[in-house]
Amino acid sequence: MIPVTDDWGDPDLVTARARERLLSGDVVLGGPRGAILSSWQRCRSLAINPDRWAPPYEADLDLDAPLVRAAGPMLDWLQSRITGTRARVSLADSQGRKLLRRVGEASLAGRLDAVSDAPGFCFAEHAVGTNAIGLALVERRPCHVLGAEHFTEHTQRDACVSVPIRNPLDGHLEGVIDFACDVADVTPEAEYLMYEAGHAIELRILEQASERERALLRTYVAAERRVHALAHSAGTPVAPDALSGGRGAHETPPILRERAAELVGAGRRAAVEVPLGHGLTATLLCRPLVTPSGVAGFAVEALFPDGPLQHVTPSVPDTVEVPQPGGPQRASADTPPAPRPNRPDPASYPMAGTPDGTGPAVPRRATGVQLISVGEQGIGRLAVASRRRLRLLIEAAAHIGTTLDVTRTAEELVRAAVPELADLAMVDLAEPVLRGEEPGSAIAAGTMLRRTALHGFHEGLSLYPVGHVAGFLATTPQARCLAAGRAVLEADLRAAPGWKAQDPERVERILAQGIHSLITVPLIARGVTLGVASFYRRTQPEPYEEDDAALASELATRAALCLDNARRYTRERATALTLQRSLLPRELPEQTAVEVAHRYLPAQADVGGDWFDVIPLSGARVALVVGDVVGHGLHAAVTMGRLRTAVHSFATLDLAPDELLARLDDLVIDFDRSRTGGPDDAEIIGATCLYAVYDPVSQSCTLARAAHPPPVVVHPDGTVETPDLPAGPPLGLGGLPFETGELHLPEGSQLVLYSDGLIEDRDRDIDDSLDLLHRALAHPDRTPEQTCRAVLDALPTPHSSDDVTLLVARTRALPPADIACWDVPDDPAAVSDIRAAALRQLSEWGLDEAAFTTELVLSELVSNAIRHAKGPIQVRLLRDRTLICEVSDGSSTAPHLRHAADTDEGGRGLFLVAQLADRWGTRYTAHGKVIWASQPLD
Repeated sequence: MIPVTDDWGDPDLVTARARERLLSGDVVLGGPRGAILSSWQRCRSLAINPDRWAPPYEADLDLDAPLVRAAGPMLDWLQSRITGTRARVSLADSQGRKLLRRVGEASLAGRLDAVSDAPGFCFAEHAVGTNAIGLALVERRPCHVLGAEHFTEHTQRDACVSVPIRNPLDGHLEGVIDFACDVADVTPEAEYLMYEAGHAIELRILEQASERERALLRTYVAAERRVHALAHSAGTPVAPDALSGGRGAHETPPILRERAAELVGAGRRAAVEVPLGHGLTATLLCRPLVTPSGVAGFAVEALFPDGPLQHVTPSVPDTVEVPQPGGPQRASADTPPAPRPNRPDPASYPMAGTPDGTGPAVPRRATGVQLISVGEQGIGRLAVASRRRLRLLIEAAAHIGTTLDVTRTAEELVRAAVPELADLAMVDLAEPVLRGEEPGSAIAAGTMLRRTALHGFHEGLSLYPVGHVAGFLATTPQARCLAAGRAVLEADLRAAPGWKAQDPERVERILAQGIHSLITVPLIARGVTLGVASFYRRTQPEPYEEDDAALASELATRAALCLDNARRYTRERATALTLQRSLLPRELPEQTAVEVAHRYLPAQADVGGDWFDVIPLSGARVALVVGDVVGHGLHAAVTMGRLRTAVHSFATLDLAPDELLARLDDLVIDFDRSRTGGPDDAEIIGATCLYAVYDPVSQSCTLARAAHPPPVVVHPDGTVETPDLPAGPPLGLGGLPFETGELHLPEGSQLVLYSDGLIEDRDRDIDDSLDLLHRALAHPDRTPEQTCRAVLDALPTPHSSDDVTLLVARTRALPPADIACWDVPDDPAAVSDIRAAALRQLSEWGLDEAAFTTELVLSELVSNAIRHAKGPIQVRLLRDRTLICEVSDGSSTAPHLRHAADTDEGGRGLFLVAQLADRWGTRYTAHGKVIWASQPLD
C-alpha cells in the first residue's frame, strides 16, 4: 500500500502519480479527491484503456426533446460569453450522449470533430472513463474534473465542469450541461456560469410543462410554506434554511425528499430507514403538526447516528421556484440567466483541486436534526401520485412499441398499465387492424372487436378470453368512449346499468370478484379508431378519478400510435408477402423422377428473395432449383421473380447446370447495369443458386452451385453426407466459370436442398446446425413430407431474420422394362428395321394406338440423322407419363423447323413431327446431341 500525499508539491503531479499507482495495481491513499479516486477504480474494473480514446457513437438522437428546446437558447447565450476563447459548452442527455455543442472559436469545431468530441458521441463514465459529464451522471450532482484527474491520456489537458439538469416536476435527471477548456485557461467564473445556466434550463423545462402540472407544483410549494409557518406557531423547531428555496434543502439527498413526500402523502405517523450510500443510513420520522384547530399537516425529519448531512460546497437545487406572472422572464440567447437566490459570490467557486476548493465532495457529518419536508396530506398525496404517473408514462414510452407486431404492442400496453394504473387491463381491436387493413374513421356500436390482450388478475373472472370476438352495446362505456372519441370513467360499476346491460349474468360474477371501477379509452391514431382499451380496479380501494382518466388517455394515445405503426407495417409486409408468394410456384408440376416436398418460411422482419422450383425436363429428367437473392423487401422479391422466370426459360433449352448458371450470372449483371440509380437501387444485386438435374434412367444427378450451401444426400441405407461440390462465385460477380459435379443416387435416395436461413442462427454455431440437420435426416424410411417436418422441428426458426427454404426430393428410377434402345447403322435401309422394332415394343407395352404416330416420328428423325449427322446413332423409347422418342447422334448441328415452299423437295419432315408430337426439342450432350419428341398416352 503506497500512500500519496500533497508533500510531492504540484497537485497535478500528485494526481498523475496516484493514477499511475492505481493502474499498476497499488492501493492509493490520499492525493486525488474521493469522487475522482472512486471513478478511477470503477474505470479500472471496467477494463477501460487509459491510452485509447474512442467514444461510442449513436446517431439516434432526439433533438426535439424538451431538454434540447430548453437548453438551446442558453447554450447560444453561453457561446456569446466564450467567444474568442478555446472554451466550449455542451449539452448531454441522461445517458451521456452529447446533443448540442457551442465553441468559442470557429476553428475549434473541426479539431473537436476529429477527436469525436461532437454531438452523438457518448461520454458516459463506463464508455470513456473519468470525465465531468460521466461523473456528474454517476454522482448526480455538480462535478468538475481537472487535467490529470481524467482517466484517459487524451483528455488530461482539459478542465471540465458539469452540472446535472433535473425536471422540476418529478426530479428526474434529464441531462448535463458541461463547460470545458484548457487547464491553463480555467477561471472561477466558469463553474458559476454552469450553475446558473443549469438553473435557467430547469426553469425553461418547467415552462414547457402543462398548465395543470405547473399549477400542481405551485400548490405544493405554497402549502409547504404555509404548513411550515403553522409549525412555528405550534412550537416545532425548524431551521430557516429548511424551506424548499433555502440552502439546507438543496443539500438534502433527493432520495430523502422523495421518501418524505410519500410519507406526507400517506398522512400517518411512520419511521423509515433510508440507505444513502457510502455506508450511511438515515431514519425518516413523520409526525403530525397540531394546531388549536387540529392537524394542519405533517412534518418529516431525518435522524442520523452522527448528525445531519452537509457538503463542502453547495450543490444544485432539485426544486425550483415556479415562474409566476410578472416573475423571472424566459431566458434567451441575448438575456443572461437571472441570479439564483441565496447564491454565494462567484469567487467562492474555485476550480483548482486544493484543500480550500475541492468542489462537491462526499457527505460529511454535522450535529442536530434536519427537517426534510412539511406539507398537507392531500397535496402531498397528489404530488406523489403525479410523480408516479410521470414515471409510468416514461416507462411506458420505453416499453410500448418495441416491435412492429400489432398483438405484441397491445400486450405491451396492458403490461405497462398493470399494476400502477390498473389491476386488470385489456385491449379490443377491430378485425381489420389485426390484418393490417384500414378500419375506417369510426367504429360504431355493435362493431365486432377481437380481444387482443389481457393482463392482470383475472383468474376466476368470467371475462371474454383473448381471441373472443364480440360487439359492445351502445350503452356500455366501451361503446360510449368509441362514439365520443374520449375516455369514459365509471367510478362505481355497481351503479353503471349501461355496463351491466352487455351481459348481466356475466357482469354479476365479475362484480362478485371485487371489480369496482373502470376507465375505457378509445385507441385513436391519425384520425383512425383502432379499438378500445379498458382498465379495471379491484385490489386498489380508491375508485378511479379524473386524473386517472387523463393518465389513461395519455397512455392510450401513445400506444395507439405504436399500434397504427404496427398495423401499417403489417399491411406493407402482407403486400410484399402476397407478391412474393405469387412469384413462387403455387403447386409443383407432375413428374415421376422424384417425390418432392417443400417448405418456405418468410423472415419475421421482412420478406426476402428465396425461391425454389421443380422443372420437368426432356427424357423423363427433372431439374431441382433453390436460390436466394441478397437483401430483403420488395426489391429482393421482384428480383427473385425475374430470376425464377429466367431459370425456367434457360431450363427449356436443356442447358447443362454450369452453362445455365453462367447465363444467369450474365443476366444479374445486366440487372445491375440497367438500374436507375435511385435511392432504392443503393445496393448491388447479388444472388446464390443451386441447380441440379436428376436422370431416372441412369440414376445420376448433375449439379452446379453459385455460392449456395451444398445439398445433403441421404442414401437408402441411412448414410447422410454433404457432397464436396465446387462452390462457384455468387451470381452477379462475372468473369469466373462454374463447375459441375455428378452424383449417383440409387432409387430411394433423398436429395435435400435448402437456403442459408435454415442453418444460420445468431445463437447457434453453423457446424452445430449442420449436425442437427444430419441427425434429423438420418431416417431414410421417412417420406419427403415427414422429412420436412423433422428438419424444421430439429432446426426451429421462430424469429429468423432470413427466409427459410427447404426442398426434399426422393429419387425414383425408371424400370428397365419401360426403356428400349437400338443402335442404328449408318445405312438408310436400317430405317425400316428400326420402325419394325419400335412397333413390336409398342405392342408389348400395349400402346398399339400410338404405333402410327411413333412410326412416322422415328422415320423422320432417324432418316435425318443418317443423312445429315454422323455416328454413332441410337434410338431410345421411354414409357413414362408420355411416350418419349429420342434419336441421338455425334453431331452438334441441330435441325430447325421451317415452312417449305411448294417447289421444295424436302424440309417437311420436321414440320410433320411438330404437328404429330405433343412437344419436341434438342438437347446437347458431351458427345453430340439428342432430338426428342413426346406424345401423350391418353
